[in-house]
Amino acid sequence: MKRKIIIDCDPGQDDAIALLLAFAASDALDLLGITCVAGNVGLPLTLRNALKLRELVGRHDVPVFAGCPRPILQRLETAEHVHGETGLDGVDLPEPSFGADRRHAVDFLIKTCRSAGLNGLTLCPVGPMTNIATALVMAPDIGANIAEIAFMGGAALGPGNITPAAEFNVFVDPHAARIVLESGVRTTMFGLDVTHKALATPARRAAIDALDTPSGRAASQILAYYDRTDVDKYGDAGAPLHDPCVIAYLLAPELFDGRDCHTAVSTEDGPALGRTVVDWWGRSEALPNCRVITEIDANGFFDLLTERLGQV
Repeated sequence: MKRKIIIDCDPGQDDAIALLLAFAASDALDLLGITCVAGNVGLPLTLRNALKLRELVGRHDVPVFAGCPRPILQRLETAEHVHGETGLDGVDLPEPSFGADRRHAVDFLIKTCRSAGLNGLTLCPVGPMTNIATALVMAPDIGANIAEIAFMGGAALGPGNITPAAEFNVFVDPHAARIVLESGVRTTMFGLDVTHKALATPARRAAIDALDTPSGRAASQILAYYDRTDVDKYGDAGAPLHDPCVIAYLLAPELFDGRDCHTAVSTEDGPALGRTVVDWWGRSEALPNCRVITEIDANGFFDLLTERLGQV
């Protein structure tokens, strides 16, 4: 049976590859919709980018929704320095022939969760979790029907990437991340500890560059642009592919490993704002509320990604 999912995103270069991977896995994933949020760039651009990616692969059966245009309490921080002014600079995508659904993303999330049945739906936020948190606040009853919230965000054992303490997605809307982690819904965190092991090295990129499919060609262009900042910043052999880890986990969970921990989010102003506080050694009395993923079979991950992108 296919796993029913909703991807909540802010495309974004690595969001784009996550969406392409999900589109290419229609045999295993029933993608019910794509909900967009402000994050890497503003909401009008994240929405447009999602529509362009849908157009690229001809998946007009998947509705796309505009969601929250700003974080719950904070001023929006964006990342054009990484993703370019459009959020998807460097890649040639077709103009959308169909627009977004007119319903608000939060309304769609609530309605779809309510109709999914007990544990019937997986939510995959790979940007700031404003839409997901708003839905959980407006309709806390939907939690019973969410099997899992598998999200890209945070850092358990290392530094942040937007501040010394915080990862970008959580930093942009720490209050939303806190709401999600305190919701009682099963959560699985793909933070920088694991995503920085999913490096698009030259050899792995060469395999994607050789693909002659719309998804493969787009991913190749994305990686050529995306490499320019992270390689210089971190000195690694390639850029980390953050968001596709979430989708790969749904397809091949055996590629990943981690630990059940209590995880909290710092929402106080100051240098720790947006930090994910992970009780890795169980020092507190708080019960685990999150599966924190820190290990990945990176070769297996890129084999999966390359195989799938070569199909669509």
